[in-house]
Amino acid sequence: MTDILIVDFVVVIFIFLRVFSAFIAAPIFGHNAIPIVIKISLSIVLSYIIFLTIDRSAFNVPVSLWSLTVYGAKEIITGLTMGFMLHFVFYGISYAGTLIGFDMGLVMAEMFNPMEETSNNVIGEAIYFASVIILFLINGHHYIIRGLVSSFDLIPLGKFTITNATLELLINYSAGVFVIAVKIASPILVSFFLIHIAEGITARAIPQMQIFFVTQPLKLGLGFVLLASITPIYIYVIKNLLKGYEDSLYNLIKAMSN
Repeated sequence: MTDILIVDFVVVIFIFLRVFSAFIAAPIFGHNAIPIVIKISLSIVLSYIIFLTIDRSAFNVPVSLWSLTVYGAKEIITGLTMGFMLHFVFYGISYAGTLIGFDMGLVMAEMFNPMEETSNNVIGEAIYFASVIILFLINGHHYIIRGLVSSFDLIPLGKFTITNATLELLINYSAGVFVIAVKIASPILVSFFLIHIAEGITARAIPQMQIFFVTQPLKLGLGFVLLASITPIYIYVIKNLLKGYEDSLYNLIKAMSN
């Protein structure tokens, strides 16, 4: 009886390490504004629920302190990797807003992002917080929880391995930040590219005109008009990007299980 209790206790600890690591690495869940007591409490509750659902018969408890440390480190790395995955989507969305703000002439207009604890362009922050709202509206926070639960079926406790497929996926997802940014920012970037061409032609045709003083208010106003007009399209694109995160997370879990 005592041996069974020891095994169950060790299993719960390992499950907790993976769940808690995923929570603190994920955006929103890992924000400093959320008290650590709440994070730990949620992790304990979810860990116990997962403990009741997984098959523990095949798990062999490490007998040495070194083995316990290695198993614990593997669970922490697994959780951190899964939690950090969602950041790639938000980084791309925020960077798209930065590109738009740069073309609108709002390079120096920055605001503090409490989620990432960095300063960013105001347009980037507006799109970032809009995407956070969309994430909750589509129940995107459930993606991380479902991914955590399914990860214990594909990646048994202590069986995490770094494979070439895992590294390749992480590299592709990190490169996808720029793809996401271009997808979101391209309508406005193309519009401003045409304005820049018109600026160049006008500057050559009428060199006496202070072209930048004339076009700067135009670009600022046009930028806000374009943002307002294509907001429904942005919502649709961002919603699909966040929904695609669940498939990306599942592919990463499969890669880590090989």
